[in-house]
Amino acid sequence: MLLQPKRVKYRKVQKGRIRKIAQRGYTLDVGTFGLKALEPCWLTSRQLEAIRIAISRKTKREGIIYLRVFPEKGLTKKPAEVRMGSGKGSPDSFVCVIEPGRIIYEIEGVSKKLAQEAFRLADSKIGIKTKMVIREDYINPS
Repeated sequence: MLLQPKRVKYRKVQKGRIRKIAQRGYTLDVGTFGLKALEPCWLTSRQLEAIRIAISRKTKREGIIYLRVFPEKGLTKKPAEVRMGSGKGSPDSFVCVIEPGRIIYEIEGVSKKLAQEAFRLADSKIGIKTKMVIREDYINPS
């Protein structure tokens, strides 16, 4: 099931630019390990779902996965082979705006090695540079 908002205030939104680093959502809240974006991008709801599936399969559904972003920005698209002009296209999909430094996913209840492998798989689904961050008070159980 793809994520999308139940209601939006405006059907069509402007593109905007990602010029700053993350002002919020750059620290771990609930999980032990997190996947942090190092580049700006728009993550589609399909990409978020692909990341979730990759992480849950790698961890064999042990531990808890937290999604820290939500796709609330609507994208529009014109049909194929339509001439230039004649206004903006119709709403097509939803994306979330990711600033550098933003935590995308968090995991808790798994080992550090398993989290690294899961996030490595998740990284290949996005197409931007990411890194794994660890909670400061994390104590390695080994």
